[in-house]
Amino acid sequence: MGVMHIPGHERQKPREVSLEEIREVLGDCRLCQLAETRTKIVFGVGNPRARVMFVGEAPGRNEDLQGEPFVGRAGENLNAILSLAGLKREDIYIANVLKCRPPGNRNPKAEEVLACSPFLREQIRSIWPDIIVTLGNPATHFVLKTEIGITRLRGRFHQMGHFVVMPTFHPAAALRNPAWQELLEQDFRMLGDYLARHPVDGPVIPATAHSDALPRIEE
Repeated sequence: MGVMHIPGHERQKPREVSLEEIREVLGDCRLCQLAETRTKIVFGVGNPRARVMFVGEAPGRNEDLQGEPFVGRAGENLNAILSLAGLKREDIYIANVLKCRPPGNRNPKAEEVLACSPFLREQIRSIWPDIIVTLGNPATHFVLKTEIGITRLRGRFHQMGHFVVMPTFHPAAALRNPAWQELLEQDFRMLGDYLARHPVDGPVIPATAHSDALPRIEE
């Protein structure tokens, strides 16, 4: 996986580059057509040393207006179920694959993901979480490099190099489907159980697989 050039760094290691440095490189990004229609760039928010990082697809209307991911009803749903995992909003970091809203909340185009995803990779490298929770199909497909649907992937953890990945439903989609909401809540309880059984100072989980979507530790 390529490493984005960050001024003052060469082949940066995990947690070497701050989120502020990455945001400065992003600047007033014009790398794809979404720059013409966005209101605000939605970089990400939360604990820069979060143990759990959440990755969504792209900003929606509320996020585009406020410049913060997961606000509005989807954000309220996420905040409510975080407690099922023993977490609070200030414990986690949240970002999207895309930093700008696609018009009408359409699906991201391949060229948009190609232009924007290096910033997510550097955010992951900067935070270096233990667990990445992917919310919905687009984020899950990007991180796990698969086209398998979320209904088949959810309900278990996937080891990807350093990271444990937990795919689950997007909180916005779950609001429209009570059955998905129930499964989403089950997944968050599973996440809480995992965190309790794998404390911060516990044994390191061995890597069993790797995804080029995620940063690799340089030898």
